[in-house]
Amino acid sequence: MSIAPSTTDQAPRPAEPAPGPRGPWAPLRPLVLRLHFYAGLLVAPFLLVAALTGFLYAGAFQAEKLVYAHETTVPVGDAKLPVSEQVAAARKAHPEGTVTAVRPSPRADASTRVLLSGVEGVDATHSLAVFVDPYTGEVRGALDQYGSTGALPLRTWIDEFHRDLRLGENGRLYSELAASWLWVIAGGGVALWFSRRRALRKVRGTGGRRRTLGLHGTVGVWAAAGFFFLSATGLTWSQYAGAHIDELRTSLGQSTPAVSSAAGGGEHAGHDAAGGDGGDGEHGVGLDRILAAARTEGLGDPVEIVPPADAGSAYVVRQVQRSWPTKQDAVAVDPASGEVTDVLRFDDFPVLAKLTRWGIDLHTGVLFGLANQIALMGLALALILLIVWGYRMWWQRGRGSAFGRPIPRGAWAQVPPYVMVPLMAAIAVLGYFLPLLGIPLAVFLAVDVVLGELAHRRGRRTSV
Repeated sequence: MSIAPSTTDQAPRPAEPAPGPRGPWAPLRPLVLRLHFYAGLLVAPFLLVAALTGFLYAGAFQAEKLVYAHETTVPVGDAKLPVSEQVAAARKAHPEGTVTAVRPSPRADASTRVLLSGVEGVDATHSLAVFVDPYTGEVRGALDQYGSTGALPLRTWIDEFHRDLRLGENGRLYSELAASWLWVIAGGGVALWFSRRRALRKVRGTGGRRRTLGLHGTVGVWAAAGFFFLSATGLTWSQYAGAHIDELRTSLGQSTPAVSSAAGGGEHAGHDAAGGDGGDGEHGVGLDRILAAARTEGLGDPVEIVPPADAGSAYVVRQVQRSWPTKQDAVAVDPASGEVTDVLRFDDFPVLAKLTRWGIDLHTGVLFGLANQIALMGLALALILLIVWGYRMWWQRGRGSAFGRPIPRGAWAQVPPYVMVPLMAAIAVLGYFLPLLGIPLAVFLAVDVVLGELAHRRGRRTSV
């Protein structure tokens, strides 16, 4: 597999043996080779940034445990205080803002998090997490928190840089471009690699460009499945492709359900309570009875308690374990009576909703913990090496008018109409669902055709 510019048959060396018997693949190979070359050349810088930041993000989970150990861990005591007392201690130390959620201590040595919104100096999309010792009520600190995985400042910074280069919505285009092209470049590289004769794929005993190509192809083929996965899951929450995926899931009845936050209950509505009234999160029967009601429905730790948004809303208690086995059950509890008004089980999620949940969690290194994070770091490292080797092959191929010699034009002309017409139709479909793949690909083909035609006409005039 090749991620940056690479070639196989057009090197300034004696001609290699034919890659194999001619067939339907023969006219497509030059086109795939040229597309692979230019896609790698133009997209590799974006992929390199994504790989470097992805590598750092995968390692940030363990770093976070070390950096914020004082806030997140506590000495194990005899008995935990009621949740309401822990929240009161947090509010005494931080009376500002509004209690939007409470995450009771999920383990014997873990602190409780009381999440506040509307705090001056904290980004509107973030919360201020106040860490409370569940045994003594001591406030051990307060930190910005972002997202459903409870990312603290270190991981949040890396996450935002990986997602959008910290440039906001416009910056998300870079990561979507990288995700849109990764599977194409990987697939093209795999096809090119296996179209070579077995004898030309070996690394041992070779040197120069052929050795670089051997390393590049071997590592790429082994890592290709991981790249396909990262590309597909990365697109599920991208700006444009992600919106199309959401529309498709909705049309198929496969969207992610949510427990109804209406105090009177009801069917699974697509909204949750998301806020309080600016107090300490206590409404009606209080946090302790609300949590007890959720426990009776089988909601084990870790859980998050979300206070009612208004007088007509219920408490929502939901499990927040994204690691395997996934715990994502949720209940709504009437604040006046303490009775459960709605229950949503993860087992009842539609198939695509479950796959999306698991795919995102595997992509972010949450699903299988440390092993998951090590695997992601390995994939990121492989991608970095492939990009470096790809550019090295370009240099080793020999210099033309610039840094390295490009792949000759005219590959598209070798593709028969019965292949080219369906190919163009597929590009049109991709242009709709994956605009940051389809549009650049269409532009590439159009420019390639125009430049090829101009070169052909210049050649005719010269010959005359």
